[in-house]
Amino acid sequence: MKTELPLHDKETIIRKTELIISNVLRGGVLLSVAVIIAGIALFHVRKMAGGDLLTYPDTLGGLLQGLAQGMPLAIVTFGLIILLATPVIRVAVSIMAFALEGDRTYVFITTLVLAILLFSIFGVGSWQGHPGPTAVHDDTLRFFVIVLLSSLFAGLVGALVGLGGGVFIVPILTLGFHVPFMLAVGASIVSVIATSSGAAAAYVKDRMTNLRIGMFLEIATTAGAILGAVLTAYLNAQVLFVVFGVVLMVSVLPLVMRLGEELPAGVKNHRWAEKLRLPSTYPDRRTHAEIPYNVAQIEAGFSMMCLAGIISGLLGIGSGTFKVLAMDTFMRLPMKVSTTTSNFMIGVTAAASAGIFFQRGDIDPVIAAPVALGVLAGATIGAKLLARMANTHIRMVFVPVIVLVALNMLARGLGWF
Repeated sequence: MKTELPLHDKETIIRKTELIISNVLRGGVLLSVAVIIAGIALFHVRKMAGGDLLTYPDTLGGLLQGLAQGMPLAIVTFGLIILLATPVIRVAVSIMAFALEGDRTYVFITTLVLAILLFSIFGVGSWQGHPGPTAVHDDTLRFFVIVLLSSLFAGLVGALVGLGGGVFIVPILTLGFHVPFMLAVGASIVSVIATSSGAAAAYVKDRMTNLRIGMFLEIATTAGAILGAVLTAYLNAQVLFVVFGVVLMVSVLPLVMRLGEELPAGVKNHRWAEKLRLPSTYPDRRTHAEIPYNVAQIEAGFSMMCLAGIISGLLGIGSGTFKVLAMDTFMRLPMKVSTTTSNFMIGVTAAASAGIFFQRGDIDPVIAAPVALGVLAGATIGAKLLARMANTHIRMVFVPVIVLVALNMLARGLGWF
């Protein structure tokens, strides 16, 4: 017969779970930053010495060979791989953490998410990948600095409103530096994971992220991300940009109606909410109170997450806007919980397609390295700001960003850039 743990013991285990996941994220970020900086420094030293540094590895075999030879871009790529692997390791650690809690339901759910991720990386990624080194696009120091600073801004905004920064990264790279679209999307995928890893470590530690909601909805987003990444080779992206841009513009209307809403009122739990243990609380530093909340319309939220995953893999924009909209509009979570849980999720969603982009040669380390470093710095700053902001203020930041994302997608779809 199964014995129920006392409430105090359960809360202690849950807190330990959150700290373990937070430390995994923090450790992965710090290690990846150290390796990327070392590789970039070596790259520029050898470049000044006249070395031939025009290619980078895009297979695991090529990466290992490059590391053995001390190739700077192989070292940078290895740092990026550590960053890309951090959400996958986070999911694996979450399985063990839920097992410690004795929560078999979430052990199964999280194992399913991990299986989808591994299938994407080693199954679909290998199928769509191509062997051989790939040429770098732009290796100038000016390019590195401007992209780094732009990415810092993208990471800060992304951490505040639950986005991945791709809405800023892709236009900067394609318009400002004429980077090919797929390389810009690859860098955007890196920015999504960097935003998630940089901000989520703080959000999980501060108990603002709902881990169970995040893991449950990741089933939909990871599966959708794989489908989206595969469909990039077959669908007309311009048409999709227009469709999703229009959908976002329409989605802004209910948010505008609720601009002054600090907390959702009169929310009744969906029939699955209690079974899946989704309702929870979060500590509000601004009011110094523990805020309880319920979870509504789970089916609608789950369906929206599948669409968000497809968009992430297809267009490389992170799809955080759709995740936050799903949790705020349909599931009626407080805005802080929606944005922090979205930040937790977007990295896992992006990781489902990152392996595919890497093995296609679409993640150029000279582009992705400044994006990763800038976004990580910005996300860390944004995470500190959000903890002290009101839900109404976060919503006021989120609404104009959604409009910007929608206009950006419409402009790209209509061929304005």
